[in-house]
Amino acid sequence: MGDKPLANVHKLPKVRVDEILDVKGLNCPLPILRTKAALLRIQPGEVLEILATDPHAVIDFQGFCAQTGHELLHVSETDGVFKFLIRKSEHPC
Repeated sequence: MGDKPLANVHKLPKVRVDEILDVKGLNCPLPILRTKAALLRIQPGEVLEILATDPHAVIDFQGFCAQTGHELLHVSETDGVFKFLIRKSEHPC
């Protein structure tokens, strides 16, 4: 099965991923907390890929990006694994 893009996020052409964060098996709030730490390690404009299995992760990451100013580029789900691409903001909130 291929990636199934989820609502409200456009399917993108190839995006260079600068870091991958695997938070599969973790539930809220751990995926968000680990994402915050990973975003501190990368530079503004770089892209973080997050792999998660928490069924609430879609809502959590949408809210996180809305609050922090980071850009949620892509959300998809394949076989119960959600993939998020987040571009670090130049000026996070």
